[in-house]
Amino acid sequence: MADYILTLSCPDRPGIVHAVTKFLVDRNLNIVDSSQFGDPTSKRFFMRMHFAKEEEAIEVDQLRNAFQPVADSHSMVFDVFPAAQKPRVLIMVSKIGHCLNDLLFRQSNGQLGIEVPLIISNHPDFSALAATYNIPFYHLPVTPDTKPQQEARVLELVREHRIDLIVLARYMQVLSPTLCEAMSGKIINIHHSFLPSFKGAKPITKPTIAVSRSLVPLRTS
Repeated sequence: MADYILTLSCPDRPGIVHAVTKFLVDRNLNIVDSSQFGDPTSKRFFMRMHFAKEEEAIEVDQLRNAFQPVADSHSMVFDVFPAAQKPRVLIMVSKIGHCLNDLLFRQSNGQLGIEVPLIISNHPDFSALAATYNIPFYHLPVTPDTKPQQEARVLELVREHRIDLIVLARYMQVLSPTLCEAMSGKIINIHHSFLPSFKGAKPITKPTIAVSRSLVPLRTS
């Protein structure tokens, strides 16, 4: 049996799930798992579907080409890839390492099904930690004046290492619109607060103060 993953996003409207499932049924492909949701703010629909072929495997490019008319009819951005394929994840970090350490530990013991080809930091602090996992570590300092050059180097490394996803593991820099657009939909920011309301420093203190100010004292008679 051959397993595949389909991911897609498109403008939300009736008939999307029907179009996808019809494509699979017509090719005798079985749905193993499916997750989807519509975002009322952006009015976009998102889906991740795990499906399988009981008989001989189908080439991924063949599946992509066959699905293209469905995607075109719904203005979809999509991808199809083997379920066993692990996403290649770039982790970016600054000077607080607990998120990085947790990600590397979980990846090393199989809890996270990802590959980590490299780590990038604007500080040198975690080069030794990266070395213990045999992961290349790139120290790319950044200042307001050098941010364009530094982020250009980040994108070079993304292309060089065929990165699928960037995870900001307490990377304490605001990414530029250029980098965000280049990796649109492919960046996860691990943050301890309720973005975008409490961005920046003190991500736990700020919402705590905001909540405490909104509380109405109880009076007893």
